[in-house]
Amino acid sequence: MSTDGQPHILAIGGGSFIRNARQGVSPSPLLRYACDLTGQDRPRLCFLATAMGDSAETIARYYSAFTELDAEVSHLALFPMPNVADMREHLLSQDLIYVGGGSVANLMALWQVHGLGDIMREAWHEGVVLSGTSAGALCWHMGGNTDSFGPELRGFSGGLGLLPYSCGVHYDSEPQRRPLLQRLVGEGDLPGGYAADEDTALHYVGTEFVQAVTFTEGKGAYRVDADGPGRVKETRITPRLLTRE
Repeated sequence: MSTDGQPHILAIGGGSFIRNARQGVSPSPLLRYACDLTGQDRPRLCFLATAMGDSAETIARYYSAFTELDAEVSHLALFPMPNVADMREHLLSQDLIYVGGGSVANLMALWQVHGLGDIMREAWHEGVVLSGTSAGALCWHMGGNTDSFGPELRGFSGGLGLLPYSCGVHYDSEPQRRPLLQRLVGEGDLPGGYAADEDTALHYVGTEFVQAVTFTEGKGAYRVDADGPGRVKETRITPRLLTRE
């Protein structure tokens, strides 16, 4: 848990992992930043790959990458059944929970069936740092846009709502993302919120946005608000640059 006792969320627009010389993946500075938020020398980190169907390949890849962190790593899977006896006890004992990308719609449906939304909310209030990429960033917000239903992006408003905002991910790398989020906010289908380019994350303390961070020059984060009927105002936020060391 975070040593400052505050509820932290780090929502990553893309770039949790970077390719390494072995053609595998390593944790990016964004994940190291998430670990630093716990204030622990060796944080207990639990990851969830349920948005990708808890595939054995994805879980193995995460374990391989997380070996590069000085962390005590575990995972929670829901297929074919939960892999831990008491999900609440396990998650509340962690310092950091990381949720991987994939289908946010399927993720939220499964969390509802298993009561994980309430557990995540409790963990957040108890000071467990929550993080994730793409679906794992959207899930903490009211919603955003998603390819959960097919290649044509659609609006999604079924997030946990720990953060009372919309969220945009992959904002500079997928052409549909920016105009669709702006339209959904401008038309009132989603509340105003924040968006992040690749290699960039949004850091919240409680429900307050405190800063964006990135490890790549030139990347941005954005505040997106309705500005009259059918109109939207987007304000660029310059992220703090993290070192790659």
